[in-house]
This record gives sequence, structure tokens and C-alpha cells, in this order.
Amino acid sequence: MGLQQGFVTWFVGVLFLTTLLLSSADVHHYEFFVRESNFTKLCNTTTLLVVNDSYPGPEIRVHRGDTVFVNVHNQGNYGFTIHWHGVKQPRNPWSDGPEFVTQCPIQPGTNFTYEIVLSDEIGTLWWHAHSDWTRGSVHGAFIILPAKKETYPFPTPDADQTVILESWYDGDYKQIIDDALAAGVSPRQPNAYAINGHVGDTYGCPNDTIFRMQVDSEKIYLLRIINAAMNEHFFFTIANHTLTVVAQDASYVRRFTRDYILISPGQTMDVLVSANRNVGQYYMAIRPFSDSSAAPIDNITTGIFQYTNSEGGLNASLITLPVMNDTDAMINFLNQIRNTKVSQNPGINVPADKDIKRRVFIAIAVNNLPCSTCVVGSRLVASLNNVSYVSPSIDILQAYYNRNMSGVYTEDFPLNPPVIYDFTGNLTNLNTPVEEGTRVIVVNYGEGVEMVLQATQMGAGGSHPIHLHGFSFYWVGTGFGNFNNKTDPSTYNLVDPPLINTVHVPGRRWVAIRFFATNPGVWFMHCHLERHSSWGMDTVLIVRNGKTKKTSIRPPPATMPRCPGT
Repeated sequence: MGLQQGFVTWFVGVLFLTTLLLSSADVHHYEFFVRESNFTKLCNTTTLLVVNDSYPGPEIRVHRGDTVFVNVHNQGNYGFTIHWHGVKQPRNPWSDGPEFVTQCPIQPGTNFTYEIVLSDEIGTLWWHAHSDWTRGSVHGAFIILPAKKETYPFPTPDADQTVILESWYDGDYKQIIDDALAAGVSPRQPNAYAINGHVGDTYGCPNDTIFRMQVDSEKIYLLRIINAAMNEHFFFTIANHTLTVVAQDASYVRRFTRDYILISPGQTMDVLVSANRNVGQYYMAIRPFSDSSAAPIDNITTGIFQYTNSEGGLNASLITLPVMNDTDAMINFLNQIRNTKVSQNPGINVPADKDIKRRVFIAIAVNNLPCSTCVVGSRLVASLNNVSYVSPSIDILQAYYNRNMSGVYTEDFPLNPPVIYDFTGNLTNLNTPVEEGTRVIVVNYGEGVEMVLQATQMGAGGSHPIHLHGFSFYWVGTGFGNFNNKTDPSTYNLVDPPLINTVHVPGRRWVAIRFFATNPGVWFMHCHLERHSSWGMDTVLIVRNGKTKKTSIRPPPATMPRCPGT
């Protein structure tokens, strides 16, 4: 009865929103030409694979409920795919994008047109390559404006500005991870961090450029902040200004104000800032956050928040940001994020205890496996429940949909850790056995799902941004230490939990998420720290078809890229 009631509530909400949006939905077409171009930063010229010769790539800007077709032309030297991060793609996993999960690569000299179906997403998302480390240079913003005749649930900004936070490497991103995997070691650190492709004024090269955002006094601006970095969580601030967070992951949140934000790889945040200080120039700045023993380089990258008609130097040369390992600043920020009951959001529909038909408890870890050809006789791998994901050579969606391919994946991902230990304790001398494989989770259409994600101290420990394709989910709980399934569920927030697509799992802590499995398809789930995903910190969620055509996967387009050897 609980499952039925939950589904009815979800369906009525979707029906209402669909009726509202379809009356004014538009269709948009974009052309992406992906090829190598030269860029000079840090007094060094590097050749990168980019879209339309720009870094970051072109912005997609549409309205809620629209449909977008993007024709991607591969004019580069190797295959890749593109993912539309945070777009749920109802019934349309064929255009979701992760390589060898929902499609095979777009090969050089070929093209493929993605159909991106928007539903209730609102605000800021992004797109990026989903092959190897290619997303480091192949990425851009995906802006979803309110539908026609729809308003913001906050003061209408005078203008908006996209702010993309990035990891800059002097070198080919794909080659960097390929070399590291062959040696069995961690990939090297980035040479700099960037804001909208600019590395700022802190790295010592006189030719480097700094991002400038020009503002008018007393105007309100909506910052659309995207963390496109490869492996770095970031603190972000604008000197002498307050930041009001209004949305995360294309869903409105209860407004709250801080002098900094924390944003993890894969996440997006919409932030209001008022240009209400003395006319002048003020630093905006980012610094990495880390609670891991494998910390990133503690560099600060700058931009400038510049008032019109300001003269002279910077008004505030002192940048105030938490120190890199300030876990209190991290927790204090995360604890502020709550859903908000506004008409522009889908109705809050958290699966109740009685709705939960599938519970999954996942231990997140970094491990080692023997390797005779590697630098130190072993290689780094990563795992979820002691399974290190192996990418197949045929995409899982094709194998699942056609039902005529065996050996591509197995439906036996462990729903609980096979080895129970003190996940957040001192694990210096512990290395639990790890198996490699392509093992997936399977759930029935409409089921309520709960996942508990447990950070462990295996490897370097630390935080993990976990992203689930095809869904926005409710982040219902978090706590310090090891999850206790008897007592910790009583602390869940089932009233106003954030509706997000990428959740920050802090080191030595756990988080719990819930959602209804109402999107049939094959959906990737992975850590958005790119080195961890490359090592196997991934799995796949398959949602079976429902009983009707409208609750089943759409047929594949005839133009899907062919898999190698087929």
C-alpha cells in the first residue's frame, strides 16, 4: 500500500509539472565539433581536445521542459562520449552518455546526435565527456531557465554569470590517466586550478589571464557555479561579499547565506550575490578542500568581481577562505542545505520506511591488487563493496535491452559489504580482498530504494562525491563513524531533504539517500573524483521496465555508435 501511495503521489506531481511545461516547451539544436586546439597557460602551450575550439566549451541555454538535440562531431584522434550531468533523461538512457554503460564511443571521423529530454530540472547543470579523463577539457554549462510564465522563488536577479571551476593540466588528459593506470600509481596533480579557463594571478606567469566579472552597483547577480575539477572539492568566496545559496543540482533549496560555499566535483550551485559594497575590484577565489591523507595541492586561484567604473587596484587584497583541511567548515556548510517547499520545485516525495523495497549498504574503499608490470609490484584500485568495476567492451544498455548478449555483466552486485570491519577506524594493516567485475544492481520499476554510502579509511580515506545518473535523489541522512542500521535511521530527515544528483560523502562518515525507481534504464553510479572512478569506484543500477509503454525504455535510435569489433 505504501509503495502504491508513493507512486501515485509521484505520478500526480509529474503529471502536473508535465502539463505546465509542455504547453510552452521548445526544441533546440546545437552542433559540437570536438577537435584538438592549442592553449597557452602558465607560460606553456598545451594541445587539448575541446569543443568548438573553446575551453571551457559552449554553453547550452534553454528553458525548463525543453528538448535539446546536440550533434557531436568527433574530429579528434580517439573515441569519446558526452554525458548531460544531472539531466534525468526519462526513459531515454540511450542519450545519457557514459562510455560502455549506455553507449560505445563516438569514433574519430563520425558523429552522433544526442536527444536530451528535460523534465523538472531547473537552474544549473553541465555537460562533459564521459570517457577516460577527457572530461577535463571537454565540458561546459547546461543552463535551464524557468519555463515561460514561470518565476524564480527568490528576487529576480538583474543578470546571471556562469562560473566553472576546473583542474588545469599541462598535457593531454587521456594520456595522463593512461600512463598512471599502466604504472599502477596515482595520476599526477594538476598544474593549476582555473575559473572559466583562467588560472588567475597566483602562479607566477606574467602572461596568465584572470577571470573578471563586471557588475553594476546595487544590482543582484545569480552565479551559476559548476565544479568541473577532476579530483578537487573547492571552497569558493568573493571578498567582502555574502553568498546566498538558492539551488543545488538543478533543484531549489531553502535559502541560506554564508561568506563561502563548498562545492564537490560534479555538483552545481546557484548563488545570489548583491553588488552592495563600495565601488571597486574584489577578489573571487577558490581553494581545495581535503579530508584525505592524499591531499591536493593547496593553491588558491583568483578571479575579480569588478564594479563598473572602478579604478585602481583591488579593494580587498586579503582573501578569507577556510584552510584546506577545515572539516568543520565542510560539515557546517553541508548541514545548511535543505529542500524548500516552493511551487517551482516538484512536490517533496521521500520514500517512507514502508515504501523501501530495496536497501543497499555500500562501503567505499581504495585498495591494492598485485601487478607484476607496475612500478611497485601492485596497482591502485578502488571498490564499492569490495567490487572494483571493470568496463566491458560492449555497452551494458545494449546487452540488457537486446537480451542476446551474455558475458557483458552479471546481476550480483553485493547489497552489503562482504567483509564487515571498523570502516572508519585505523586500517593501516588491513587490505580486504577485492574482486574485479562488471556487477550491477537490479531493481523493479517503482520500488522505493535506500542506499547508505559509507566512507572508509581504506587507502587514503577522505570524502567522495557520489553521482547517480538518471535520477535526482533525496539526501536523507548523514552521521559520523560507522552506520548503525538500528539507531541511525531515526535521525533521518524525511521532511525537507535536499533533492540532488551528486552527494558529498565526507571522510569517516556515512550518508543515506532515498528515491523511487521510476526511470527505467541502465544508469551509472560512480565517484566523481576522476582517479577513483578510473580505478573502479563505480557500479550500475538497472531499473526494469514497468508494465506499460510509458514506464518502459524507449527503443534505441538507429544511429547509435557501433561498438569496437561489431
